[in-house]
Amino acid sequence: MHIGLIGLGKMGFNMRERLRKGGVEVTGYDRNPEVTDVASIDELLTAVPTPRLVWVMVPAGDVTDAVITELSGKLSEGDLVIDGGNSRFTEDQKHGELLAAKRIHFVDCGVSGGVWGLENGYGLMAGGDAADIKRALPVFDALRPEGDREDSFVHVGGIGAGHYAKMVHNGIEYGLMQAYAEGYQLLASKDIISDLPGTFRAWQKGTVVRSWLLDLLVKALDEDPGLQNIDDYVEDSGEGRWTVEEAIANAIPAPAITAALFARFESREDSSPAMKMVSALRHQFGGHATRPAK
Repeated sequence: MHIGLIGLGKMGFNMRERLRKGGVEVTGYDRNPEVTDVASIDELLTAVPTPRLVWVMVPAGDVTDAVITELSGKLSEGDLVIDGGNSRFTEDQKHGELLAAKRIHFVDCGVSGGVWGLENGYGLMAGGDAADIKRALPVFDALRPEGDREDSFVHVGGIGAGHYAKMVHNGIEYGLMQAYAEGYQLLASKDIISDLPGTFRAWQKGTVVRSWLLDLLVKALDEDPGLQNIDDYVEDSGEGRWTVEEAIANAIPAPAITAALFARFESREDSSPAMKMVSALRHQFGGHATRPAK
């Protein structure tokens, strides 16, 4: 199988490598000449055999919209576009309709795994027509972790469903990180706690709060025991806000996720050890930039 991949940033670059290791031929395009395989999208479309499968892995919003609009004018009937970025699910409906008018197929896919996906594989949540999902299964199988497909891949539903599931996934992630971070601050504030990193390390096996995020928390403390090099300013990349907006729109109570989002807003005003830990965790799993301590 031979696909095109547009966007070779933190996620896309590693995805290209994992796909190649999984036996999928990839022609990648990026504006960065140091990582791209071809000089333009036109060259990419020439290199990929028809009917083409083109995976778009660029920042959500205007950039994704521009790329898909360009593809709508250059792809052929029967080609398939997969948006693997963090687009809002409402954008998927618009992009699907734009491409369908040209008889070009569209799938949205939420991708989780961050900078560790090359080594560990990616969790995948896809939305679209069943025939399009089946066509792309070799790509999904190369990207996901080894083992049973249903443990790391799901065809969630129609167009938009994959990104909706990823949005909720990221909202949950906000709440989980906030809980770990608040526990960190409580432990750090108590004089009787003499081994703070060791406490979290001891939770990694056997306890009900063990998780990959906990493992990354321990890793962050190993690298910077007092988090002295990280500012407590924490960005939010959109999915948490969209999750809260959907909760409000559907009258679904989501107090933990909402509070975690508001805590990020508060981090931009006050000093907080808990928010230092949230910033450290975002850097650990996703390579998100941190601000140096003031």
